[in-house]
Amino acid sequence: MQIIETLAEGLKREIKVIIPAKDMEQQMNERLADAKDKVRINGFRPGKVPTAHLKKMYGKSIMAELVNEIIRDRPSAILSERGEKSATQPEIAMTEDEAEAEKILSAQADLEFTLSYEIIPPIELKSVDGIKIVREVVEVSDDEIKEQILKIAENARTFETKKGKAADGDRVTMDYLGKVDGVAFDGGKDEDAELVIGSNRFIPGFEAQLVGLKAGDEKVITVTFPAEYPAAELAGKEATFDITVKEVAAPAALEINDELATKLGVESVDKLKEVVRGQIESQYGNVTRQKVKRQILDQLDALYKFDAPSKLIDAEFDNIWRQINTDLAQSGKTFADEDTTEEAARDEYRALAERRVRLGLVLSEIGEKAGIEVTDEEMQRSLFAQLQQFPGQEKQILDFFRNTPGASASLRAPIFEEKVIDKLLAEVSVTDKSVSKEELMADDESEDGDKPAKKTAAKKKAAAKADDAAEGEEAAPKKKAAPKKKAAEGDAE
Repeated sequence: MQIIETLAEGLKREIKVIIPAKDMEQQMNERLADAKDKVRINGFRPGKVPTAHLKKMYGKSIMAELVNEIIRDRPSAILSERGEKSATQPEIAMTEDEAEAEKILSAQADLEFTLSYEIIPPIELKSVDGIKIVREVVEVSDDEIKEQILKIAENARTFETKKGKAADGDRVTMDYLGKVDGVAFDGGKDEDAELVIGSNRFIPGFEAQLVGLKAGDEKVITVTFPAEYPAAELAGKEATFDITVKEVAAPAALEINDELATKLGVESVDKLKEVVRGQIESQYGNVTRQKVKRQILDQLDALYKFDAPSKLIDAEFDNIWRQINTDLAQSGKTFADEDTTEEAARDEYRALAERRVRLGLVLSEIGEKAGIEVTDEEMQRSLFAQLQQFPGQEKQILDFFRNTPGASASLRAPIFEEKVIDKLLAEVSVTDKSVSKEELMADDESEDGDKPAKKTAAKKKAAAKADDAAEGEEAAPKKKAAPKKKAAEGDAE
């Protein structure tokens, strides 16, 4: 077998592979000899079929099998021998001329094919001694725990039917039908809908107009949808709602006691406080973790500057760009509304894609050199978490991961990446800093590695994923769309 390098330009490589016809014929003859004692052909005793006859009957099919096996198996072996890693599956090209292909199958012509690919550049790992991390820590106060328990108690509050008029804090059960310009709109109808006046679950102005109504009353409410309302066809428009009140109920007294704790599934108020403290600490811990991770990635980004494979960047950019355009379409906005142009946005997200790929390669090299592995148990836990996110779709999820090549990488990559981050955290300088809740939650304008003048809504969505530096491969199936939010409901619920 001859291997001739025909292109070595940057990360791009192209090599020509030639396997002489005599070598192909020898392999074919070996397989024919092996088949001689196994085939059964009328007119010949077992093992007595002439080789020439076997070759006439099965030679081309065996040669076709050989060609397919070589095309399937040799490229990875060739790259391994060359000490190279291909960024993507190498592109394979061979003759499309039928006459030439016939000669190859007849062992009258050499088998020739070319491999085109980009290599993953060699990465020389650098010292992380200079990386300094500030880990923001929030101390959870008793007042915050009390506030959270009050919210929980409010959600668990019971209501008792009353005969009087609805007041602020009362729960109204109603049927409603929403219309714009006198025409009912999709998602604007509901029956037996429950709404606590003052909860601000519905669009501004809706709840206040329920005050004073009682069971059996009918009323037409007029409101205006907010300009930023998610449904573009309703945003900024005036609408009417035909309301029929079916019940008015007053809230029961709000008491924080062991009875409430038992109702919530814990044995006492003290245990409830302990659970709530743990939940808040976990929430803050997740934010702290993301900020720490971002600092590590930003400093790794400054340490490692090299050209990343363009095909990986293209694929990452396509994923980001598809999401950005989906977000814009769903919000009914344009690039101009986001204070940018399509060309400028493309450049910005292209840079983001390049950063993510480069950092993914760096983290992969660090993890590989450190011998970091993802266990089967960790993969199973990740898969189970996916199943919990998609109730009712368990079979489809399992089929997806079983049948989709590379899909398991979408489970493995984030686990591997977090393990690498843990390794780095054990090696770099980390200083804890006590901060307020507001300081911890403050948006970081540099979270995606860029320094934009303004972070738009669409950019924030992309930036939220910018820290997922490891190559994600193919994503798992998306969660089914939830039932459309009632058109009367506001943004915050």
